[in-house]
Amino acid sequence: MQRPPPEEFLLKETNPHLGGGKITGDKLTSTYDLVEQMQYLYVRVVKAKDLPGKDVTGSLDPYVEVKLGNYKGTTRHFEKKSNPEWNQVFAFSKDRLQASVLEVTVKDKDFVKDDFVGRVLFDLNEVPKRVPPDSPLAPQWYRLEDRKGEKLKGELMLAVWMGTQADEAFPEAWHSDAATVSGMDALANIRSKVYLSPKLWYLRVNIIEAQDLQANIQGRYPEVFVKAILGNQALRTRISSNRGINPMWNEDLMFVAAEPFEEPLILSVEDRVAPNKDEVLGRCAIPLQYVDRRFDHKPVNTRWFNLEKHVVVEGEKKKETKFASRIHMRICLEGGYHVLDESTHYSSDLRPTAKQLWKHSIGVLELGILNAQGLMPMKTKEGGRGSTDAYCVAKYGQKWVRTRTIIDSFMPKWNEQYTWEVFDPCTVISIGVFDNCRLHGGDKGGGMDSRIGKVRIRLSTLETDRVYTHSYPLLVLHPSGVKKMGEIHLAVRFTCSSLLNMMHMYSQPLLPKMHYLHPLTVSQLDSLRHQATQIVSMRLSRAEPPLRKDVVEYMLDVGSHMWSMRRSKANFFRIMGVLSGLIAVGKWFDQICNWKNPITTVLIHILFIILVLYPELILPTIFLYLFLIGVWYYRWRPRHPPYMDTRLSHAESAHPDELDEEFDTFPTSRPSEIVRMRYDRLRSIAGRIQTVVGDLATQGERLQSLLSWRDPRATALFVIFCLVAAIILYVTPFQVVALLTGFYVLRHPRFRHKLPSVPLNFFRRLPARTDCML
Repeated sequence: MQRPPPEEFLLKETNPHLGGGKITGDKLTSTYDLVEQMQYLYVRVVKAKDLPGKDVTGSLDPYVEVKLGNYKGTTRHFEKKSNPEWNQVFAFSKDRLQASVLEVTVKDKDFVKDDFVGRVLFDLNEVPKRVPPDSPLAPQWYRLEDRKGEKLKGELMLAVWMGTQADEAFPEAWHSDAATVSGMDALANIRSKVYLSPKLWYLRVNIIEAQDLQANIQGRYPEVFVKAILGNQALRTRISSNRGINPMWNEDLMFVAAEPFEEPLILSVEDRVAPNKDEVLGRCAIPLQYVDRRFDHKPVNTRWFNLEKHVVVEGEKKKETKFASRIHMRICLEGGYHVLDESTHYSSDLRPTAKQLWKHSIGVLELGILNAQGLMPMKTKEGGRGSTDAYCVAKYGQKWVRTRTIIDSFMPKWNEQYTWEVFDPCTVISIGVFDNCRLHGGDKGGGMDSRIGKVRIRLSTLETDRVYTHSYPLLVLHPSGVKKMGEIHLAVRFTCSSLLNMMHMYSQPLLPKMHYLHPLTVSQLDSLRHQATQIVSMRLSRAEPPLRKDVVEYMLDVGSHMWSMRRSKANFFRIMGVLSGLIAVGKWFDQICNWKNPITTVLIHILFIILVLYPELILPTIFLYLFLIGVWYYRWRPRHPPYMDTRLSHAESAHPDELDEEFDTFPTSRPSEIVRMRYDRLRSIAGRIQTVVGDLATQGERLQSLLSWRDPRATALFVIFCLVAAIILYVTPFQVVALLTGFYVLRHPRFRHKLPSVPLNFFRRLPARTDCML
């Protein structure tokens, strides 16, 4: 029995004040009922008109400064414009309000000192409140005043109101807690955003044959193969077995393609002239927009494509006008598969690519990202002070969400809520916490956002319509060992629209049916998943603002298949944990046979006699027993979602060198002596695994050799035994045979020998195929 993890690594149940206390009421009254309400003062600066000129030339470079106490936000400025339009929103957290008057000032941008143009003042006690779904507050024109309160020329259109984070203006607003961030790029990089993964397809290229190839070297048969390139994916067929100008392959190549299809599929037929020299015999480019899409296992029509021959004339490539050579192919975009871009253990989506094949959604998943506590300092600021600028990324299905970045806080409060449609309950939502290293002037922070930790929640482990409010430990494995980086506080609710539909899902295959009708090989799935993750990370890194490659790869568990001594040990002990139940049953039965507890053994004898005399009771008894076990275990059912378990992962007990090996690059960057030591260690462990696998194979081969006449005497004995047993079983009632066998197995220890039984001795003497191995 494993000891429980340390207290600090455990999940903690909480009781936050969600949705302004509306969590128990009708959840439709508030779209933000899973998070704590946060109050903000919103200022929307729309535009200005008739602003007076300030320079000698009478021109004006206007911008607006919104000031509340020590917090100050500014709009962009316009060159020489008296009627500018900004339409920018500023949000001041009510928790940090340091003044009772809001000051909105129009200024003129100047080289030396910005000139004052005019201002508008607001008393915070008179600011109206707005609660969605109320319509947005209409902006109004306000006459500018000078510092003495007298009216000036020029007007400013504003809207000022008090609201919560449920307001539509919240995601795009400038926030007072980000006052230290300068530059529009940096501001865009800290706002909350929703991203969508590109729609991925499998592209199947079935290369059948080519005709009338023109090889340049006479007197030899060309060794022809086809190379196919799509983006950064390159695959090739084997060399055709029939050497000639009409080669045949009939080989499938699989690619991952993403909408919109920007790059064509480029095919080149090449001749292996020498070991390291290939000559192109013809090329063709196929735009994917015109490729057939198939949604089932019916084959699409084949087509002939012309091969263009490229020749180099004076350093320039020119096409020959002849199209004598052709290639015969069947190309289709597979809509019936689900393109795997995540680890199969943590899939958040299992639907096929084609939307026509989607089933109806079975429910809704709502996630409230409340706050984090006790975060570690991730970087050092001026003066040697530690700092963390934390944000969260959540991924489920094709929808990714990123919260806003909370600047310089070890206890950030996000209180943002997001919703996803659910199509399968046996899926996982992943929530990652990161430190934003791209603030204060771009990429100074080392280029990559630091990983603070990750949480996974499997939907099938959640009760429907229950709100889970737990604080999850953020555990990260470092080369120095497992480390708690803080805690993240989440509120999760899985709402089921139809219980019948959800129960029906448990009878359906996990993946779309094409995966079973035309299965892909393990190596194909591995390479296709690698390509899919590369495409997703590249596309999301091109969004604005970008979701960086390192963040996407961490969320998609890229590299989780790499060798790790720690993971191997953890998986071994997981297998032992599964087998321990069978071993326990075996030990219990051995105790009964050896009469360790005579009362139990006598009861087993009575049950055994009843089941033999009334064999129709055997199956009902087994199922009734399983039912009773299930009802008994209901008392100890888990009341919280699963979370990272350091004991199960063997993260705490891992040796430092094992961790160093796990964090090593691929290929290795360590010195040769360390690599040699690790190789020797790997060989010793692999030798033990090899022995266990060999022993299992030996037992199977001994079973086969009972009738294979490999040992003629042993097979003759077994065949004679089978004949005698058949005659005895034919003339003796089954109940008598079963009773005698059972009583023999359950006999008292005084009738037992210490030596192994005759059948076991016979089985162990049977030959296996180990004699034939080198």
